[in-house]
Amino acid sequence: MSEPNLIEAAADEAVTLTSELLRIDTTNTGDPDTLVGERAAAEYVAEKLTDAGYEITYVESGGKNRHNVIVRLPGADPGRGALLIHGHLDVVPADPSEWSVHPFSGAVQDDYVWGRGAVDMKDMVGMSLALARHYKMNNIVPPRDLVFAFLADEEAGGTYGAQWLVDNRPELFEGVTEAISEVGGFSITLKDNVRAYLIETAEKGIRWMKLRVRGTAGHGSMIHRDNAVTKLSEAVARLGNHRFPLVLTDSVKEFLAGVTEITGWDFPEDDLEGAVAKLGNISRMIGATLRDTANPTMLTAGYKSNVIPSVAEAAVDCRILPGRLEAFNRELDEILGPDIEKEWLELPPVETTFDGALVDAMTAAVLAEDPGARTLPYMLSGGTDAKSFQKLGIRNFGFAPLQLPADLDFSALFHGVDERVPVDALKFGTRVLDRFLRAS
Repeated sequence: MSEPNLIEAAADEAVTLTSELLRIDTTNTGDPDTLVGERAAAEYVAEKLTDAGYEITYVESGGKNRHNVIVRLPGADPGRGALLIHGHLDVVPADPSEWSVHPFSGAVQDDYVWGRGAVDMKDMVGMSLALARHYKMNNIVPPRDLVFAFLADEEAGGTYGAQWLVDNRPELFEGVTEAISEVGGFSITLKDNVRAYLIETAEKGIRWMKLRVRGTAGHGSMIHRDNAVTKLSEAVARLGNHRFPLVLTDSVKEFLAGVTEITGWDFPEDDLEGAVAKLGNISRMIGATLRDTANPTMLTAGYKSNVIPSVAEAAVDCRILPGRLEAFNRELDEILGPDIEKEWLELPPVETTFDGALVDAMTAAVLAEDPGARTLPYMLSGGTDAKSFQKLGIRNFGFAPLQLPADLDFSALFHGVDERVPVDALKFGTRVLDRFLRAS
């Protein structure tokens, strides 16, 4: 089979692999009593890699259902720093009653592959798995070592995935200097139908915070001046309604400057959010990188309607811009006051520059498949396993390339209902990744 036909076969296989991975329920609730775990998907990946001829490293990181799979493909120059291609196997929960198709059907219909994890991130897993198999089975030697990692627990912070491996098995990433993963390389369509592919160079920091208030328990029929539920509700309302200041980071400035160059649109600081709204559906993601956020997500208190509880708790999802942690903490203390107990899981921000040979290789790979397009850096409002891998000194990018329809609300698909990825986008992404990995 000729080389063009071989890569088209790999692109077709990426669609099949993505569909089959989506049929495997890997729901991660963050609760050990209700999560499903990644074992079945890890075994599936391990079998596909073993069949292609790899010797795999299969790591159980936290009980019988938390599993990770890592392989290394030697490159032509073992003295060069290796490149890590990583993806997570877990997904967030989905309610089948809300979906047009079953979220674990992996249905291929209407030119899309449907299912929970289609864009977050079993699409990238399917593409990278297809290429890992393609290279091994056809004796293709990349310029440098490629490390493919298929990981657990990203949706709950990587405690049993990337974070666990970095802390306990760092030798698996020996020599790795750069990495690519999710939520980057996708296209947005701007003025005059020019497509820009957004490469993630930065991520906000994460603080998943629990607030706790203590009060005096008692009967619900009596007067209470020390009600934990009331005090917590007031504090949560203050925090949820607070707007943190606008801050333009270097990554956001570079993104907006690139959009201005392409479109001629201005982004004045006195109406920045209004100007960002011109970006359409992607404005929700970009808008969230203009300031810190603290969104209350869960409330817990009491056990009976006529009993005043002594403790009330709330969960808050905080996302913090690079360089803003100290200022964020000061504002948080002012908003909440001294009587609110706080505990949290904190994951750091990620930021690198949009330059160098790796960025050039990404751009060249995209333009080879979509001449006339542009690549731009951007900051992700969420977080990825890059937060763990940066502890090893690895430079991280989001590059899971997808050429998307102009009218697709891509950002709404992440953790959303009817999550899906276009079939043609998967094939496009596989071809782009192939060009990139052979040139990086």
